[in-house]
Amino acid sequence: MSTLRLLGLTYNKLSGRLPSSMGYGLIKLEELSLYGNEFDGVIPASISNASKLTTSELGENRFSGPIPSSLGNLRLLAWLVLSANYFTADPSARELSFISYLANCKHLKLLGFNDNPLHIFLPISVGNLSTSMEKFYAYEWGIKGTIPNAIGNLSNLLSLGLGGNKLTGTIPVGLKYLQKLQAFDFSGNQLSGPIPGCLCKLNRLYEVHLEQNRFHGSIPSCLSNVSSLRGIFFDGNLLNSSIPASFWNLTDLLKLFLFQFPSPIGGLQSLETLSLAQNKFEGPIPESLGHLSSLEVLDLSKNNLSGLIPKSLEALSYLYHINLSFNHLRGEIPSSGPFKNFTYESFIFNDDLCGAQRFHVHPFSSPWIHKSSQKKVFHMLGILSGIAASVIAVTTVAILLLRCRRKDEVSTNTNLLSMGLPKRISYYELVQATNGYHESNLLGKGSFGTVYKGILTDGTVVAVKVFACLAEVTSRSFDMEPECEVLRNLCHRNLIKELDVISSNSLSFKTRSWCVRSNLRAYIVLETVAEKIILEIVSLVCISVDARITQWPVYC
Repeated sequence: MSTLRLLGLTYNKLSGRLPSSMGYGLIKLEELSLYGNEFDGVIPASISNASKLTTSELGENRFSGPIPSSLGNLRLLAWLVLSANYFTADPSARELSFISYLANCKHLKLLGFNDNPLHIFLPISVGNLSTSMEKFYAYEWGIKGTIPNAIGNLSNLLSLGLGGNKLTGTIPVGLKYLQKLQAFDFSGNQLSGPIPGCLCKLNRLYEVHLEQNRFHGSIPSCLSNVSSLRGIFFDGNLLNSSIPASFWNLTDLLKLFLFQFPSPIGGLQSLETLSLAQNKFEGPIPESLGHLSSLEVLDLSKNNLSGLIPKSLEALSYLYHINLSFNHLRGEIPSSGPFKNFTYESFIFNDDLCGAQRFHVHPFSSPWIHKSSQKKVFHMLGILSGIAASVIAVTTVAILLLRCRRKDEVSTNTNLLSMGLPKRISYYELVQATNGYHESNLLGKGSFGTVYKGILTDGTVVAVKVFACLAEVTSRSFDMEPECEVLRNLCHRNLIKELDVISSNSLSFKTRSWCVRSNLRAYIVLETVAEKIILEIVSLVCISVDARITQWPVYC
C-alpha cells in the first residue's frame, strides 16, 4: 500500500509479529499507531525505510529484543513511544546505544521508553537529543548510575520522568537550564544530598516529585518564589528541618506531601490533596485544616497525633476521602458535612473515639460531654464532689474507730504482723505445724529446697521452705535476704507475707515461712534463677514485685 499515510490499530487484540519487510512498501507512511495490542517479537529493521514517518506509537505490546538503532534514520520522527513492552538492552553494552542514534532525529519532541526491563545506564549522549524535545519518559525501567548533567541541554523540555529507577548521586545542576520545565519526577530512586536551590530557578514548575529518596537537609526557602507550583512531593526522605515561613506564600498549591506537619497550612485554600501519612507528627490536628475549602483527600494516618478531631473539618464540602487511623485521637467523630459518607476504616486504631454506631466506636453519650452542657455538668460535679467528700470523711472516721477497737482485742503477735514486723516462730512449732515435715504436707520440691504446708498453733496456715544446705551459693543467697525484707513489708491483698527466717549452724536446715490464708486453693509459682516456690493462694493472680528492688522476678 504505497500511498498509505496513516495506520491506526490502537487498543485491539491483534497479535503476532510485524512483517520483516513492512518498511519497504510503506514509503509514504507518516503515522504508525499500534498502541495497546499484543504484538510481539522484534521491531523490523526495515522500518527505517519509512523515511516520512513522524509518529510511531508501539507502546503496551509485547515487543522484545533490543531497541533498534535504525530508528535514528527516521529524520522526521517527532513522536516515539516504546513504553510498556519487553525491550532489553544488549548484554555487551554498558549504556543505551539507541539514544545516541536518535540524536539524528532533529524534530523529536516526545520520547517514551518507560516500563521496560532495560537495566542499564543512561548515556551522556542524552544531551545530544533534539533541542525540540518536550517530553522525556524513562521511568520504571531499572536505569542505573547518575542523571547526566548534559540533560540540561534539552532547553525546551516540559516534562521529565525518571522515577522508579535505581539512580544514585545528586540532582544535576544542569537542571537549572530547563527553564520551560513544568514537571519532573525523580521519585523512588536512591538520590541523595540536599534539595538543590537550582530548582528555584525553574519559574514554570508545576509539579516536583522527589519522594522516596535519600535527600537530607532542609527545604530551600527560595521555592516560595516559584509561584506556579501546584504539587510538591517531598515525603519519604531524610529531611530534618522546619518548613521555611516563606513556603506558605504558595497559596495556589493543590497537592502537598511533606515530612512534617505544617502549622500554617490553612492558608492553602486551593489545596486538593494533603497526605502526611507514616510520619512522626505529634500534637493535635490543626483547626486551620477546616479552611482548606478545596480539599478532597486528607491522609494523616500512622502518626502520633492526639486530641480531638476538629469540628472545622465538617465545612470541607469537597472532602471525599479521609484517613485518620493509627493515631492517638480521642473524643467525638464529627457527624456532619462530609463525615456522613465516611466509614469506620478511616478512624480505626485510635485511643478512645466515640460517635455514630457506623464508626464502630463508643456511643457519643457514654464517655464524652457535649460543650453546650459542660457548664451544667461542672456545676453538678461540684455538688456531688461536696457530698462525696462528706461521705468519705464520715466513713474514714468510722473505720479508724473500728480499727482502734479491734487493736485492743488482738494479740501482740497479730499487731506485729499487721505492722510488717517479723513474727518469731520456733523450730519446734514448725515441726508440729508440718507434722514433722511429713510427705503428706509436701507442696513442692526444687533444686535448693522443699516447701511444706503447715498449720501453726494459732490456726495460721503457712508454707515452709526448707533449704538443702548442699551448695555454698545457696547459703550466700539465703543470708543476703534482699527479698525477705521487701516481701515482709509490702502490703497487698494478694501478696504472701513472710513471717520468719530461721538459721542455725547447729541445725542442718534453713527455713522460711509465709502466711497463707486458710481458705486458699489455687497455686502461684514464684521463680528465681535458682529455685521455684509453690504457694497456695485464693486464686490464680499475678503478684508484681519490682525485680530491681528484690532481685527476684515474679510471675504466675
